[in-house]
Amino acid sequence: MSNFSYFMKANKKVKENVFHPVTASLCDANGKPIDWEFRHITSKENDEIREDCTKEIPVTGKPNLYRPHVDGSKYTKELLIKSIVTPDLYNVELQNSYGVKRPDDLLMAMVDDPGEYNALVAFVQNLQGFNTSFNDLVDEAKN
Repeated sequence: MSNFSYFMKANKKVKENVFHPVTASLCDANGKPIDWEFRHITSKENDEIREDCTKEIPVTGKPNLYRPHVDGSKYTKELLIKSIVTPDLYNVELQNSYGVKRPDDLLMAMVDDPGEYNALVAFVQNLQGFNTSFNDLVDEAKN
């Protein structure tokens, strides 16, 4: 097999979904925190999220000059929503049970402890590879 063939889509590894407990307040019948299911997003999906969360703001003292500004909080929520498979944050019945109408509001209602929310953000950022350097990936591939 030539080196070029290594780049073919058929040789690309599939990223499996990951299961992880998010909050201690949602437990099964045995009192064990329920695992949520997460998926890896694509670079294209990440770009779409970033674009949706970016707005042009005027530069002070420079008429007709604008600079892009990413709403970090909105970006983080959208990243979480796109990454979560289960529970389905778009499920109307689930939204109604929490008295909300939007996926981001449902997420905030389900994970209402700030420490757990921050841990969820860190977990998803790590899952999406934001906290991994290329050298870490090379070392992992070698092992």
